[in-house]
Amino acid sequence: MKNTFGQSVAVTLFGESHGTAIGAVLDGLAPGIPVDEGFITAQLDLRRPFGKISTARQEADPFQIVSGCFEGKTTGTPLTILIPNGDTNSRDYSKTKDLARPGHADLTAQLKYHGYQDFRGGGHFSGRITAALVAAGAIAIQALARKGITLRSHIRACAGVEDRAFAGDEAGLQADFEALRGAKFPVLNEQAAEQMKARIVEAKEQNDSVGGILETAICGLPAGVGEPWFDTLESLLAHMLFAVPAVKGVEFGDGFGLAGMRGSAANDPYRVENGRYITTSNHNGGINGGISNGMPIVFRCAFKPTPSIFREQETVDMAKQENATLALEGRHDPVIVHRAAVVVDSVTALVLCDALALRYGTDWLAE
Repeated sequence: MKNTFGQSVAVTLFGESHGTAIGAVLDGLAPGIPVDEGFITAQLDLRRPFGKISTARQEADPFQIVSGCFEGKTTGTPLTILIPNGDTNSRDYSKTKDLARPGHADLTAQLKYHGYQDFRGGGHFSGRITAALVAAGAIAIQALARKGITLRSHIRACAGVEDRAFAGDEAGLQADFEALRGAKFPVLNEQAAEQMKARIVEAKEQNDSVGGILETAICGLPAGVGEPWFDTLESLLAHMLFAVPAVKGVEFGDGFGLAGMRGSAANDPYRVENGRYITTSNHNGGINGGISNGMPIVFRCAFKPTPSIFREQETVDMAKQENATLALEGRHDPVIVHRAAVVVDSVTALVLCDALALRYGTDWLAE
């Protein structure tokens, strides 16, 4: 089972949704990187459910850093973060443990692990595990910020309602980033946010769910990061992003929209400005040939509707190997895209730390 990502700065995940604890190990971090536990707490809070648009499961996430940090800074040895599980209702899952939930990994987990997997709450496949990614990613986000590299995600679309796109220039992007700081429902247009929430509640009242699209932008990444062919910056980011539960599509720049353009429109003209190469447009999302060109990196992730819905669905009984129907119980999100924004920020930061360490050496991230 492969649970580690990264070549120079690597993150390993462990734990199950209803097990004793979940956690992450960060290996390859330079010694001397500050670890702000208050910021980790704030990032975990952005992932936490709230209000009518989220699950009723509430986890306080009182994390512990049990290795790799001394007197507030990384030691250079593996940094391990533990997050205990508390608010679990395992009985909700024991009644239907043999019924594969449509859209979930229940059937594929059964086929891979032959029934030995922890089925409660999705086990190791649960979105609960992303809390460990957020805790680890918080360290990476602050390490990047000290090098002038900032990033943020917002809900570009949800339930058929669209937010405005990120600003196209770096000054505008920084203003957008500041506007989104601390937002648990990260949308740039408040009217769009209210419309999204209303449609989410409507779907919930109909025992259904909705999906959405996150747009992410990165400012300050140096040009020249990434490799040709198999370790392009796009492929590294996409690899990690597709590990986030419910992500079913990733596009960079104008993405699929580029297929409908002519080259004269899709190309980003180069200029020199204050001794720096820039492009006057950013249709390619700040990446050419798999390598950053110094412009903002922009990409979008499509999240499918939450598969846990309170409607009767056709499925199979895996123990009896026969057709069956399923009526779910328990506590589930009618949408996850708002909670996933901080997860996408976190995994993006981890990828960038790895790519930058490969380019400049691991000590580059230290103070």
